[in-house]
Amino acid sequence: MFKFALAAAISMMLMFEPAVAEAKSKSKSRATAVKRVKAKRAEPARLIANRGHMVRRVAMVHGKRKVVYQNVRRAAPALAILSAGDIAGLNRTADPLELRSSVAYVLDQTSSEVLFEKNSTVALPIASITKLMTGLLVVQARQDLDEVLTVTDADVDRHKYTSSRLAVGTRMTRGNLLHIALMSSENRAAAALGRNYPGGIEAFVAAMNAKARELGMNDTHYVDSSGLSSQNVSSARDLARLVVTAHQEPLLRQYTTDPNYVVQAGNRSLQYSNTNYLVALPDWNIGLQKTGFINEAGRCLVMQAMIQGRNVVMVFLDSKGKQSRTADAGRMRRWLEALKPTTMPAAAAGVPAGGVTVSAAAAPVVQ
Repeated sequence: MFKFALAAAISMMLMFEPAVAEAKSKSKSRATAVKRVKAKRAEPARLIANRGHMVRRVAMVHGKRKVVYQNVRRAAPALAILSAGDIAGLNRTADPLELRSSVAYVLDQTSSEVLFEKNSTVALPIASITKLMTGLLVVQARQDLDEVLTVTDADVDRHKYTSSRLAVGTRMTRGNLLHIALMSSENRAAAALGRNYPGGIEAFVAAMNAKARELGMNDTHYVDSSGLSSQNVSSARDLARLVVTAHQEPLLRQYTTDPNYVVQAGNRSLQYSNTNYLVALPDWNIGLQKTGFINEAGRCLVMQAMIQGRNVVMVFLDSKGKQSRTADAGRMRRWLEALKPTTMPAAAAGVPAGGVTVSAAAAPVVQ
């Protein structure tokens, strides 16, 4: 009887085992499927969190909305670009005003007395400060400012690939091209001015270098009329000479210090603004100025200004930071306002490269 009951129980177990196994299998399959769905949903989020370049987009596929995730390559981190001044180690030169410019030079325009200098004899790229010499040549050559010139493909920047609002084919007077080249640093305007000089751009560049030699700018060399090439180089001392000469031309004083100007380009009116916002400030009395920037040169600024009744020339090269050159001009002005011109001794005739010389009358400043 016991054997019969045991056999019956075993038979029943054998009958139900496939059903139980099948149920377990179905349950396991459902669990695995759920895990796969969750994993599939979580994968984009995981990728986004871990790699940060998966982008969720909604696309239409066969008329139906479908969510897709695209792998977007992230841009490589920007590398710090060293200027020529950095490579030369000029940025390590300390000065009592804590200027952000690697090079500085301040001159009393009337007495030619050097009030401040820092790395002033080192030749560096000068960027669009070049356009001040371009303007000087055009004015002193007495070229017709009312002559209409045409911007051509030869004026397009294929060196730095900078943009311009002057399309190829734009017709404009030489005077207006000179105005926006000096005030707003318009590169195609400067290129067109050089190209329309007697003998073309080659003769113009030769004339630029001849004028530099005439002014005693022995550290200076030009290769173009815009300053886009890093081969346009000069020292702060040389640029001070250029500023003093350019300041004698009324047209250059006006064009470089106008805050805004509107020119006609065909049927369009183009409004340009000065690249130096200081010219519009009522507490500054600026007689002439020019800014410049390319990576090799850093931020550059030359200015003639009246401070405390004294005409001074200021040069700042290889400045770090978008507004640092004008901030340095402000620091220099406050320093100059504290000087006593009548008791100021003559500055040294020469300073070794990398040195700093300041006026002995600078009582508020401690070295």
